[in-house]
Amino acid sequence: MLYPLRTLPAVSLALAIMAGALTFACSKAGGDTHATAAASAPPTVATTEVQLRPIAQHLPVSSELVPFQEIDVYAKEAGYVKELSVDYGSHVRQGQVMAVLEIPELEAQLKEDEAMIKARADEVTRAGEEVARAKAQHDVTDLQYNRLNGVAKTKPGLVAQQEVDDAQGKNLAAASNLDAVKGSLAAANSEVEVAKAKLARDQTLFDYAKITAPFDGVVTQRYANLGALMQAGTSSTQATPLVRLSQENVYRLVIPVPESYVRFIRIGDPVEVKVPSLNETDSGKVARFSADVNSSTRTMHTEVNVPNPRGTLVPGLYAEATLTLNQTGNAVTVPIQAVDRAADQTSVMILQPDNSVQTRPVTLGIQTANYAEVASGLTPGERIVVSDRSGLKAGERVTPHPTEVLAYDTGASDKE
Repeated sequence: MLYPLRTLPAVSLALAIMAGALTFACSKAGGDTHATAAASAPPTVATTEVQLRPIAQHLPVSSELVPFQEIDVYAKEAGYVKELSVDYGSHVRQGQVMAVLEIPELEAQLKEDEAMIKARADEVTRAGEEVARAKAQHDVTDLQYNRLNGVAKTKPGLVAQQEVDDAQGKNLAAASNLDAVKGSLAAANSEVEVAKAKLARDQTLFDYAKITAPFDGVVTQRYANLGALMQAGTSSTQATPLVRLSQENVYRLVIPVPESYVRFIRIGDPVEVKVPSLNETDSGKVARFSADVNSSTRTMHTEVNVPNPRGTLVPGLYAEATLTLNQTGNAVTVPIQAVDRAADQTSVMILQPDNSVQTRPVTLGIQTANYAEVASGLTPGERIVVSDRSGLKAGERVTPHPTEVLAYDTGASDKE
């Protein structure tokens, strides 16, 4: 059968439209099948294993270095500065003479004391001679009495009793005189000891003319010059000190520990001390704390001893201290982002052997910026979910993707 030539394009167009419709229908059916398969695939989650690792809790606190000891050195006795051997920055050793005072009154008193001792010694000499004389007299009278008394007893009537009584009286008087001069000798000796004690006292006061360093340190202030009159620090409230002395071989770092961390502070706890201005980091230890909380600041006064063997530290430097509050050398830990918190409950989501998820309650211990110690609820090697868990349900299967957890750079506050 023959068709007109003008009808051929219309037939071809119809065939093309039908072929296109069939192709679109097949493509749509295939796309729906792939979408359904993708929707039914298990979701992929980031996982990691529970590990054993050291963990510690740290507290960074800023403070300033102060000398372990710092005092103003005063004169014990008033006098004029005769010698001055220290100045700003002078390093001194314990017992080193820093200044010498001129005290004319004490010098004269020492000479008077020495003269008094000599005079008392002369009195002792005279008293000793009196004792020797009295003893000789007593020896004679005692001998005479004993002879007469012996004759009177052996040969009665040969010697009158009156003579015996007179001899006895003289003997007793001589003995009494001997006792008296012995007492004078003892008194003279006592006077010598008193004079020596006074000399020793005045000599001790005169020794204070030499002002010495009570400990090793450095002179940070100087208040007096040569010839200046120094008032006695014990008798005048207006007295001016000679110098200010600071101990430099060890410093105190005073740390105000917040109330919530007081229970962790122990004597001997390690402390890392960083001095930014010197680019220096030293190690110290908690040496002492006040054992009470300040009612206005709610902090506890805590001190760290910071050794200064190289002599680079100086008073007033700003320092950053990091206290180790609590630490465990081999703890069961999980990344902090794997922990879910609801009210006062904490939990993690773990993977079962069949890759289904389960919520596991846990009890936490030490917590840092990156990790948390699990005191109970998990064992090392178990897999936990660290990615977003909001869309997961207990029992749901997932596709685990082991990943390395990134840690935040928290400096010294999170060192494990």
